[in-house]
Amino acid sequence: MNYRTSIAALMFASLVSASALAQEATPKPQTNERPMAQANEPVTDAWITTKVKADLLATDGVAGTDINVDTQNGVVTLRGTVKSQAEADRAAEIARGIEGVTRVDSQLSTSTATGTRQP
Repeated sequence: MNYRTSIAALMFASLVSASALAQEATPKPQTNERPMAQANEPVTDAWITTKVKADLLATDGVAGTDINVDTQNGVVTLRGTVKSQAEADRAAEIARGIEGVTRVDSQLSTSTATGTRQP
C-alpha cells in the first residue's frame, strides 16, 4: 500500500508541475497596445532603456539601430550618429515622453553629406 501511495503522490506532483510549465509556456495574445508599466510596479532604469529603444525603433525617420540608449537614475543618455539635427531632436523628444524619464542627455552627433561627423 505504501508503494502505491508513493507512486500516486509522484504522479500527482508530475501533473501539477506539467500544468504549471504549460501555463508558463503558453504565449500571450498579441495586441497593438504598447506595453506600459503597471501602476503598482516601479519603473526601473532597465525598463526605461528598453521602452526608449523600442519606441526609437518603431518611429519612422529615426534610425533606432544607430542610437545607443543608457539609463541611470531616470536620466537617459542617447549616443550615436544620426543623419540630421531634426532626427536627433526627435529621438530626444521620444525619450522625454517615456514614463519615469527625469532628463535626457543627448550626445547624438550628426553626419554630413561628406561623411564627417559633427557633435
